[in-house]
Amino acid sequence: MLNRLFGAFSQDVGIDLGTANTLVYVRGKGIVINEPSVVALNQKTKQILAIGHEAQVMVGKTPSHIVATRPLVDGVVSDFEVTEQMLKYFIDRVHKEGFSLLPRPRVVIGIPYGVTEVERRAVEEAAMNAGARQAFLIEEPVAAAIGARLPIQEAVGSMIVDIGGGTTEVAVISMGGIVASRSVRTAGDEMNQDIINFARDNFNLLLGERTAESIKIEIGSAFPLREKLEKPMRGRDLVTGLPREVVINDEQVRRALSKSITTVVEAVKVTIEETPPELLADIMERGIVLAGGGALLRELDTLISQATQTKVFIADDPLTCVARGTGVVLEDLETLESVLLSSALK
Repeated sequence: MLNRLFGAFSQDVGIDLGTANTLVYVRGKGIVINEPSVVALNQKTKQILAIGHEAQVMVGKTPSHIVATRPLVDGVVSDFEVTEQMLKYFIDRVHKEGFSLLPRPRVVIGIPYGVTEVERRAVEEAAMNAGARQAFLIEEPVAAAIGARLPIQEAVGSMIVDIGGGTTEVAVISMGGIVASRSVRTAGDEMNQDIINFARDNFNLLLGERTAESIKIEIGSAFPLREKLEKPMRGRDLVTGLPREVVINDEQVRRALSKSITTVVEAVKVTIEETPPELLADIMERGIVLAGGGALLRELDTLISQATQTKVFIADDPLTCVARGTGVVLEDLETLESVLLSSALK
């Protein structure tokens, strides 16, 4: 009775549990948290020192016994206990502990397409142990398509390419289900590593991950630009061991990113090849939609459009598509039950 009485006031949440960032959507409020999926841990005491933005600033700047780490690798849980603590931290921030009569929140979590049953259970159990009343899982490409306002419940083909931090999810969706798909573990993090490798191999310069990411964001592109872009690249000289600065341009960064970008484009092309002709006709008419942080890479839409001979659009606010999709599901769990993978009850 109490559960029914106060259910409407429960702080139900949708979580985009990403490799790079975690976004939290609260029912009736929208996205209230957008923080890095980073946890700072004291290895001597096993105590968690900071989570999110506070932990992010510690990356590469801590003594040896303090490690700022990501508990998710390639979109799946690599450290169960730390992931659980991170989820508990975010859930506690939105669930008012003072209202003891209110039920614990229901949680909808986006997970990569094609993860194993063991990986699904790990996310479910982490959410339940972190304080969720119920934990529902939804595949990220489906959540991204919902967040991008694609008509996935209708008998028309919708194609979404969700490029996150750890994985790129490509899916053709119709009637609430995935018809053809590809999931590759090449995305934003791999692109950062490409830039680090390029600097090491061509300039004998060792870069930090955050420096590589800023280069990718500021001058990275997938297709030649009209204006030449340059940026100073600072790191440690591997020959002398001293700090050094090199100016890098967009053409060099494009060359560095080419392998990862080619992998993403190939995943899109293979998915199109596996799509039934009737749905392919819909996609040619409606276009392909890009979501996730990787969609913001300059001219990536142009490159994919040329490679597939199909219109390509970038979703509105692509970074929040998955989180907004979990929010839509939260608002109407019964109607959208078909897109949910499973639920864990108390």
